[in-house]
Amino acid sequence: MSTYTHGHHESVLRSHRWRTAENSAAYLLPRLSPEQRLLDVGAGPGTITLDLAGRVAHVTATEIGEPELELSRQSVEASGVTNIDFRVEDVHVLSIEDDAYDVVHAHQVLQHVKDPVQALREMRRVTKPGGIVAARDSDYAAFVWWPESAELTEWLRLYRHAARANGGEPDAGRRLVSWARAAGFDDIEATSSTWCFSAPEDRAWWGGLWADRFTDSAVARQLVDSGDATTADLARVADGWRSWAEAEDGWFSVLHGEILARV
Repeated sequence: MSTYTHGHHESVLRSHRWRTAENSAAYLLPRLSPEQRLLDVGAGPGTITLDLAGRVAHVTATEIGEPELELSRQSVEASGVTNIDFRVEDVHVLSIEDDAYDVVHAHQVLQHVKDPVQALREMRRVTKPGGIVAARDSDYAAFVWWPESAELTEWLRLYRHAARANGGEPDAGRRLVSWARAAGFDDIEATSSTWCFSAPEDRAWWGGLWADRFTDSAVARQLVDSGDATTADLARVADGWRSWAEAEDGWFSVLHGEILARV
């Protein structure tokens, strides 16, 4: 596995716990039905997982390690939902039998793995014939915002550099179809969607969490330890995020690529 660039600082989990099936997997929802079994790869804090569990018969939530999986488990236990089980898995080499699931889902996972084509091969292997592999990943180079900001431009440059240094691909969204074809899929439906942050409360939330990430999370430590930025550089970027959030005409769009690949 590559190194997970974001880490699990509170500022990262603040973002991940905001995600729901509606705002992060809408492209998949029409394909779900109550009798299905679904594998959720990289479940994180489990908010999307819980929503998916309300639409299918059973969900298996996976994460790369036990500490990461515990985040999912805590959310599920607090909810009282009972049709979810948990497994520690590496998506490159799933310890799951062939043809085990009707749907295999991964949200913001392939951008972080060492070999996304191999990951998709494994996701395909454990999906039943006629089933669906669903993946959604952001595409950082396609993020756009207003007002223009030298600090946000520097943020994007530094983040993309850190992600690639960790073995990931931050511009994954545009590559999903190519990766899926290389993994052996030939029936692929590709779409895109966005998150847009422009209302004052949305700007405050989005700008605040990125300001905190760039001073306190794993990516901040990585950039300083590698010599790619100083703490003063990161503080300046964080201030840029706060200034953007305070701008009355502030607007930020996050592009995601999506694929539904039929087995």
